[in-house]
Amino acid sequence: MTETETIAYDVVVLGAGPVGENVADRTRAAGLSTAIVESELVGGECSYWACMPSKALLRPVIARADARRLPGLRQAVGGPLDAAAVLARRDDYTSHWHDDGQVAWVEGIGADLYRGHGRLAGERTVTVTGADGRVTTLTARHAVAVCTGTRAQLPDLPGLADVRPWTSREATSAKEVPGRLLVVGGGVVATEMATVFQALGSQVTVLVRGKGLLPRMEPFAGELVAEALTEAGADIRTGTSVESVSRDDGTVVAVTGTGERLEADEILFATGRAPRTDDIGLESVGLEPGSWLTVDDTLRVEGTDWLYACGDVNRRALLTHQGKYQARIAGDAIGARAAGDPLVRTAPWGPHAATADHHAVPQVVFTDPEAAAVGLSLAEAEQAGHRVRAVDVELSSVAGAGLYGDGYRGRARMVVDLDEGILRGVTFVGPGVGELLHSASVAVAGQIPVYRLWHAVPSYPTISEVWLRLLEAYRG
Repeated sequence: MTETETIAYDVVVLGAGPVGENVADRTRAAGLSTAIVESELVGGECSYWACMPSKALLRPVIARADARRLPGLRQAVGGPLDAAAVLARRDDYTSHWHDDGQVAWVEGIGADLYRGHGRLAGERTVTVTGADGRVTTLTARHAVAVCTGTRAQLPDLPGLADVRPWTSREATSAKEVPGRLLVVGGGVVATEMATVFQALGSQVTVLVRGKGLLPRMEPFAGELVAEALTEAGADIRTGTSVESVSRDDGTVVAVTGTGERLEADEILFATGRAPRTDDIGLESVGLEPGSWLTVDDTLRVEGTDWLYACGDVNRRALLTHQGKYQARIAGDAIGARAAGDPLVRTAPWGPHAATADHHAVPQVVFTDPEAAAVGLSLAEAEQAGHRVRAVDVELSSVAGAGLYGDGYRGRARMVVDLDEGILRGVTFVGPGVGELLHSASVAVAGQIPVYRLWHAVPSYPTISEVWLRLLEAYRG
């Protein structure tokens, strides 16, 4: 192992996924020299094993479902999907797991890329061990940002490694469609991958420990998605735990808590995420390896004046777009602090405060139907002590929904703070509703008074007219 010279930068970023890239983009915009360290592919989990491949797989599924809702198209799309073509398009969207384009982007903003395993080695110091064993030491005058993301968390089941289970990575990069697929979990990864593989021809069984799907959203979201998956042929089993798994001659056998044996060709565990902080040198700065990193609203790790953590590692919101938002806030805060700005703009909703993490986190689940939500659910708002009222509307009552497709089913809810007269949260479930969500995000983040929303006139006949129906129901 050969030690190279120490190289100084203003900022060092650990992790070159979308979050790390956005930190680097903002610190470079502030005129700060920036190094970014990546041990895998530049572009990170989202580009190669999560957002992009999963949505590339889902898009043909959703397009066919929409076509089947329309006379004149229904008969033309009656056959099965071309699985090979769907997988090939997915490969295109992952750039065939090559990161040349992302590397060019990093170089284009003037940041320096270091490939290898990055570890903290004391305050403002990072060592990078390359594939050849060479070690480069980077020092940071102003900040180190940890943007290393998360990995799939597998349950502690005896012999699980021998079964070679799928995680989200194996599911989104699969080279062929299994005949039978067991999906363990009921969250976003579980529901989206169940949607994909059921449509591509797998017989899918979903095993959910809890009461239903999508437990972090309004209850009706999981109910409507479960109904659609069941109608498509999937077997949804709630209140079901997996006690043991084995693989015999290629067949996976899962034994449930009731002793039932279920067989499949592959088994996907979508049972949570763990932070990628176990081997990044946290112990060198007095932090616990493998822990989530607690930050303030400028994304600075508590107890430090130089260490930042953005994206999944801080556990605020395990979503790519929210991590990128945090990265923009952190990058600007680092730049302001480096320039000697007293950061008077750290008040809620200020340019150096990630306030949306607390009040306006948006998410779209790209199932059929789509589920989209921002802000607090009714239960969360009540638990937070707000005096609220939920207003529900069936989306089928909107002319645009009927035009979108025959038999359109969906629901919308807005959670109104009765004391403040603003929206605490909004949820839409139905085909195509993902594109409705940003209007709700603007209303929630902007804390727009409900009476003012009456003046935001929705175009007719669009699904967006659901806003008018919600306001009419609220007014009575």
